[in-house]
Amino acid sequence: MKKSILIGIAGGTGSGKTKLAKNIAKNFTPDNVIVIEMDSYYHDLGGIPLDIRANKNFDHPDAYDFELLKADLTTLLNGGEANIPIYDYVNHTRSGEVIKERGHKIIVLEGILALFDPELRNMMDMKIFVQTDADIRLTRRLKRDIQKRGRSLESVIEQYYTTVRPMHEQFVEPTKTYADVIIPEGGKNSVAIDLLTTKVESLLKELKRG
Repeated sequence: MKKSILIGIAGGTGSGKTKLAKNIAKNFTPDNVIVIEMDSYYHDLGGIPLDIRANKNFDHPDAYDFELLKADLTTLLNGGEANIPIYDYVNHTRSGEVIKERGHKIIVLEGILALFDPELRNMMDMKIFVQTDADIRLTRRLKRDIQKRGRSLESVIEQYYTTVRPMHEQFVEPTKTYADVIIPEGGKNSVAIDLLTTKVESLLKELKRG
């Protein structure tokens, strides 16, 4: 029997998905909600040379371990314990450490391709797409990858025009047709956050009655 609800948040790189997820989570007690970043489920590339790893297309669906992600979410939704991987973005490998999670009534999954996989979509109680202008997304991506992921300015820009933008147009943007709601500007949209919080509360009541 399903014991939790799953909220999926998709959108382009730097669109505000993470901030939206965290701002929704703030409206609930920490024991009741968990935010899972889809990037934690990148495939481990430790078996290939580092220079080749760095040139992999991390914005293509094949970069993600969807099967492990779906298995862990199924476990969490059924009340079990899952080991969430911790990804090393500098070396493009799984760190070997995990975060053990269980018992959360609200699970928020955010990632550029959160709405890509049909089976994953079918697991969700609410599907959200964050719509933000491309120039704003690029600026945010530059700041994030340089400050938090140890990347150089040149490598981020090259990756953006080589893979990020074309993959967004081919795989990410089309998934907004699957969304229940499209949110402009992500985590900065306070009205949308209030509305989404109300909907999550309604879903929790339905779960409890069920």
